[in-house]
Amino acid sequence: MGTRYRSTTIVGVRLKNRAAIAGDGQLTYGEIILKHGGKKIRRMADGKVLAGFAGAAADALALFEKFDGHLAAHPGDLRRSAAELAKEWRTDKYLRNLEAVLVVLDKKTLLMISGTGEIIEPDDGIMAIGSGAPSALGAARALVKHTNLSAREIAEEALRIAAAICIYTNDQIMVEEL
Repeated sequence: MGTRYRSTTIVGVRLKNRAAIAGDGQLTYGEIILKHGGKKIRRMADGKVLAGFAGAAADALALFEKFDGHLAAHPGDLRRSAAELAKEWRTDKYLRNLEAVLVVLDKKTLLMISGTGEIIEPDDGIMAIGSGAPSALGAARALVKHTNLSAREIAEEALRIAAAICIYTNDQIMVEEL
């Protein structure tokens, strides 16, 4: 991603047949915080899929729209929809210039999708993207290992920990759960 846009941190967690995604609200442009309560996650596929983004907001919104079309074309098949988006994103002359990364999940699958063709499914059911991703990922993994918190609680608390460390992550957290 470019250095001008930082849409901070998203954490996705799948745990015990539950799935949650949390996103902070900080939107920055360069070194300036423009908004504290930005919405970076959304429900898709009639509420059966959750998606979040890090990167340029307009780019992510375009990708959400494309991804929603692939979800409609391949209902219930998150992996296939992700593969189709990644293929289109990488080969389309317009889309390949978009600066964003997505985390998408349903109750069975958690994936990170990028414009360079990566579709990554984590081994442990935890994924984080954005500026605070290293802190949030470490926190989420520790919480899974050493607590009995739910997927929702882990996603939210991991983001709170990242917000205490990363200057591009705030504690205005939005959480969605399946």
